[in-house]
Amino acid sequence: MNKNVRQKKIIEIVSNQEVDTQEELASILNNLGYYATQATVSRDIKELGLIKISGKERKYMYTYQNRHGEINDIKILNLFKNCVISINVAKNIVVIKTLGGNGNSAGVMVDKLQLKEIVGSVAGDDTVIIVTNSDEDAITVKDALIDLL
Repeated sequence: MNKNVRQKKIIEIVSNQEVDTQEELASILNNLGYYATQATVSRDIKELGLIKISGKERKYMYTYQNRHGEINDIKILNLFKNCVISINVAKNIVVIKTLGGNGNSAGVMVDKLQLKEIVGSVAGDDTVIIVTNSDEDAITVKDALIDLL
């Protein structure tokens, strides 16, 4: 089997289901007739630039980032919708509270928006802090985030 064919299949798999480990991905590939060891899958993951994000039920999952840096937006947006508990403003700061283990995933969505009002953001386990230039910009960002929910 050709490496390119296997890697295309890996992208298809991680785009359509949650895969938590390299071993799990190797098992799925083998069940589909694509022989691959964990070591092979590890190299493929690195070459493809797969990244891990928080999935549903607090486990992590691989997702595909294409050459232009565009992450599978639908998965990220759905995860954002399902994990955000609250969005609040304190002066020029927006605070997003999420379910435990989902702060980084919510932070990915914030970064994907590339809003000009955002100076920077920091994500933790269950919180994302977004800094804006002004109180008004913070309200604009909050409104944009609420529109995603």
